[in-house]
Amino acid sequence: MIEPHLHIVSFDVPAPPSYGGVIDVYYKVKALVELGVKVHLHCFQYGRSKAKELDRMCASVHYYPRRTGKLQLLNALPYVVVSRRSEQLMDRLLADDHPILFEGLHCCYHLGDPRLSGRRRLVRAHNVEHDYYGALAKAANSTFRRGYFINEAHKLQRFEPVLAEADQVLAISPKDQAYFGGHFPRVAHIPAFHASEKVDVPEGLGDFAFYHGALGVAENDQAAQHLVRIVFKDLPVKLVIAGSDASADLKRAVANASNVELREDIGTEEIHGLVRTAQVNVLPTFQSTGIKLKLLLCLFTGRHVVCNTPMIEGTGLAELCHVHDDVTGMRNSILANMSRPANGEALEARVKVLEERFSNRRNAERIVKLLR
Repeated sequence: MIEPHLHIVSFDVPAPPSYGGVIDVYYKVKALVELGVKVHLHCFQYGRSKAKELDRMCASVHYYPRRTGKLQLLNALPYVVVSRRSEQLMDRLLADDHPILFEGLHCCYHLGDPRLSGRRRLVRAHNVEHDYYGALAKAANSTFRRGYFINEAHKLQRFEPVLAEADQVLAISPKDQAYFGGHFPRVAHIPAFHASEKVDVPEGLGDFAFYHGALGVAENDQAAQHLVRIVFKDLPVKLVIAGSDASADLKRAVANASNVELREDIGTEEIHGLVRTAQVNVLPTFQSTGIKLKLLLCLFTGRHVVCNTPMIEGTGLAELCHVHDDVTGMRNSILANMSRPANGEALEARVKVLEERFSNRRNAERIVKLLR
């Protein structure tokens, strides 16, 4: 049997798998390689170093600089798209006839290029991007950033019809599948790829609650400040917040809260360890876009998950979490779960849902079938 080859065009270097989107890319590559797929990985690079572990996994790895700069903002195409174009990338894609997987609308500058006509082309939709950027605009804390996100959202919505060129759109959540299925003819739901092979929740009780995320992202900064200033205010529970690029406002809020600790710039392994040892992983969000990869990590390896509706909306995972949209309900749920072991029927439900729907191997096999 001839080994299948696949080009994957990634919006960023996916190693280490330390934040949302690249987690999905990294573990997708890993699962496909384990099935015998020869992956030719193409990474747009802007701040992350080349990763030797990708060389060990993939048949080939190539890096391309993003074309950043303020002039790109004047282009009619979205900045996140036009900054990810490369004739060198096109030369490599045209050197053979292997299928191509574009990771996100961000990477679709070349999707509709006539030179790729007849090639098998798939697009992983990580979000409904104009909705995501619209939500970022609402959370932005400066006039410039708000204007940028609003402008980008409009451009992304105008650019989205390029997905009609794809042989298949791979939606990351049932909600996104419904959206894309209403606009394009060939849409499949392929759940997010992630770090966990099986549900592995520790026994016993932890003594703190935990929130983690890329704190430089406005959405996560907003959620963290909401926890510090409102949910955990005067609550007799310790909250640990972990992430990078915390804002000055968040640092001030933590400094004024005797029950909150901020751990900045710690490694992925340490964050995974905190997810496991926490008694409650608390995950509010104010954006119901895509699926949050940290939710999967917490459900696979953590004890209790307390969150709000936007975190689980359209994911089918509500039954596995303690969902509260009002502050009082969230505070009471955190207090109640601090003394409650994570076991029994609730844990059995996690195994049934997560290990069936979110099996990396099974979902990679589905992608392989779509390459033919």
